[in-house]
Formats: sequence, structure tokens, C-alpha cells
Amino acid sequence: MRAGVHFNFQNYSDWARFESHGAGPQAVTDQQVYEEDLYLASLVEPLGFDSYWAIDHHFGPYIMTGGAIQHLTFMAGQTKRIDFGTMVVVLPWYDPVVIAEQISVLDNLLQGRCLTLGLGRGAAKREFDAYRVPMDESRDRFAESLQVVRKALTQEWFSHEGDFYTIPETTIRPRPRNPQALVDSMRVAWTSPQTLPITANAGLGMLMTNQKSWEEYRQDVREFNAVRAGKGWSPTQPTVVVHVSCFDTEAEAWAVMRRHTIEAQDSILRHYGWKDEQRLRQTKGYEQYAKFSQLANEKSIEEIGERSALPQAWGTPDQVLEKLKHIQQMTSAEELILNFRFGGMPAGTAERSMRLFASNVLDGLHAVEALLHPDMAGAAGG
Repeated sequence: MRAGVHFNFQNYSDWARFESHGAGPQAVTDQQVYEEDLYLASLVEPLGFDSYWAIDHHFGPYIMTGGAIQHLTFMAGQTKRIDFGTMVVVLPWYDPVVIAEQISVLDNLLQGRCLTLGLGRGAAKREFDAYRVPMDESRDRFAESLQVVRKALTQEWFSHEGDFYTIPETTIRPRPRNPQALVDSMRVAWTSPQTLPITANAGLGMLMTNQKSWEEYRQDVREFNAVRAGKGWSPTQPTVVVHVSCFDTEAEAWAVMRRHTIEAQDSILRHYGWKDEQRLRQTKGYEQYAKFSQLANEKSIEEIGERSALPQAWGTPDQVLEKLKHIQQMTSAEELILNFRFGGMPAGTAERSMRLFASNVLDGLHAVEALLHPDMAGAAGG
């Protein structure tokens, strides 16, 4: 089993000032958040993890990477061994030619290390508004941008005539080192059930970003591979994101997981505007997201946070390993992406958890066989 790591670069303490458009100083500066998370990121390779992943968010304290590919380009120069992944690049926000070029440059900078391309269509109104992209066009823009990116990576000369982009014959330089490997690595994160068959029929892989229960994801893998089986394709396995709180005592691990998952869920509600049920129901392609609004309006943030925290990997090292084994069994994950810092967690707390995990759990996790379990293999598996 492979184990990757990602960090949020989140300034949770700044939400109230940000939402009020306050002019006062930040209690914790963005620069401090960057220094702390870059330090934690510098530990990923020496502690023995296999990969490093970056998130793509903008225009608020929720996640401040400023773009997954830019972030990973910096990290490419800071590391020598680990592989990289995006979780995700939100295609509708960008010119797909620019994204293809950035991917190819990063692929060359990695000099043969693996780059997994997680892709998505976004769900936060403030990001679509700031990029001046109509949110109700996201599904169609995603599909067309994916076509362009695939052409740009696999054809030295390409052109495109579509609903959103008209691209004269051009080329991407430098050419990617292994264009087919990049295309084969593409994975999509989704929440709405309508996206699952679209993704599976497009020959893309699965990226599960911890927004549903493990049982729901288990069913998604079954359905996804059933679509693939219907096209004569072999089954595939997902990459799965998990929050981790690893400490010497179960009590401390739960206290850290509970507190900071509540904060993380509060941040998610604020960033995505989940409480605005009417807006989501009226936005094409996001009607299914109204279920988040129902939960946000019916439950307290403490209830929502605890519900999200319980299935995560928290406890002593032995307990964390057993929980990660369970998650693999539930999802057939081939790689886990571990988040050690979320919400307003102090960097020192995250570092303690991460170091204890690396010294007492990581070898055991590496020894776990990342199986595709038969009941999730589609038609071939029953």
C-alpha cells in the first residue's frame, strides 16, 4: 500500500475577519501558515512517504495553495524521490492550453517521477465568480477542457473547435516525457451520482476526497467498475483521502481529531456556501449538492464534525493502522493520501502525529496488500 501526504495551507482563524471584509490585521498571517505547512511538507520525503499531493483552491482562507500545479512545481525542486499528484485541478476555471503546458513542464521537472492528475469541476461560487466563469457551465466546460488537455498531451500538433474554445493548430513544449502515462493517470473526484458514469465511460480513474461515507464510496467503486466492465475494460482502484490523528493515547488522538475536524467542516461550509440550499437547487449540475445544505441546516457544526471525524484514522499507532486497513477493505484503495493537519490545528500537533505515524505505522501500512476486493471488481467480480 502506497501512502501519500497533503496539507491544506488553511488559515482557519481568519474566517470571521475575511467574511466581514475587515481591514484589521490577521490573527495568524498567511505567511505564517505557509512557513508552517512548507516545513511539514519538507518532512514528507525524509520520513519515508511515497507521494505528495496538492489541492486547487483560491480567493479565501479555506485552502491557499494558489493552484495545485504551481504548488507542485515548487515542491519538485525541493524533493528527489517522491511522486506527485493533484487533488484536483479544477478544469473549468482555466484555459486548458495553459493547463496542458503547465502539466508538461512539471512532468519534465520531475525527471521520470510519477505525476497523477486528479481533475474536478469545482463547487464554490466565490471561485467561479472571481474567475468569471458561469458555475452552471462547469460540467460542459470540464468535458471540453478534458478533451483539449488530452489532445495537447498526446498529439504534438493539435487544434480544437468546441463550444467554449477555438484553438488553432499549435503544440505544447516541452513535450511530456511520457504522455500516455499522464493520460492514463487521470482521476476525477465527484460527489453527485450523475458524474460517476460520465467519469467511468471517459476511461478516467477514481479519486475519493473524503466527502462521503466509506460505505457510499464502496458502492461507488462497484458501480464504477460495472460501467468499465460493460465496455470491456478491466476494473480499476481508487486513490482515497483520509484524515489522520496518531498519538500515544486514544484520548488525545480523538480530542485532536474531533476538535479540528469540526473546524475543518466549518471551513468547508463557509467556503462552499452549503447552507444556501435554494442557490444549489437552481444551479445546473449542482442540484444534488442540496443534500449538503439540508445537513448543514439541520445539524449543528459539532454534530457534522463528529460525524465526519469518527470514520477517520485516529488513535494509537496500532489503532490507526487497523483503521487504515479497514478503509482499504471498504474502498479497495491502491493509495491513501493522508492529511495530518486540518482545521486550525497547530503545526506542532500535526508534526507530532506525522512523526509518530512515520515511525510506528508507515512500515505496517506499506506491508498491506492493496487489493481490489472481488465484490468491487464490476461484472467480472460478481
